[in-house]
Amino acid sequence: MEPNEPKIKVEYGTEVTIATFDVDNILEDRQIKKVEAALQPVVEKNEQRKLVLNFENVRFMSSAFLGLLVKVHKHVIEAGGHLQLFNLDPKIYKVFQITQLTKIFDIVQPEKQ
Repeated sequence: MEPNEPKIKVEYGTEVTIATFDVDNILEDRQIKKVEAALQPVVEKNEQRKLVLNFENVRFMSSAFLGLLVKVHKHVIEAGGHLQLFNLDPKIYKVFQITQLTKIFDIVQPEKQ
């Protein structure tokens, strides 16, 4: 596996599924396609539960990845589930604010210690 190959750690619970990205940037189309392929079965298995995408390790992402997140959001909602984005880097969160994606996504930022 290449050094910056996207990896996703998935934890399935009874009411919530948590998918944590284990990569610091998601920029290239190849990476985005691999993330999409990894997320697809997670979304399908999630059914009517809450899906949390944890971005604690992600520092940079491309606009194409934002498009994938919109697509994932649509699939989760259509299946009767709920998508939540968690722990976005402040710079990434700012992009969500500027693009007004904060109105579409349920975004939870951890409280500062």
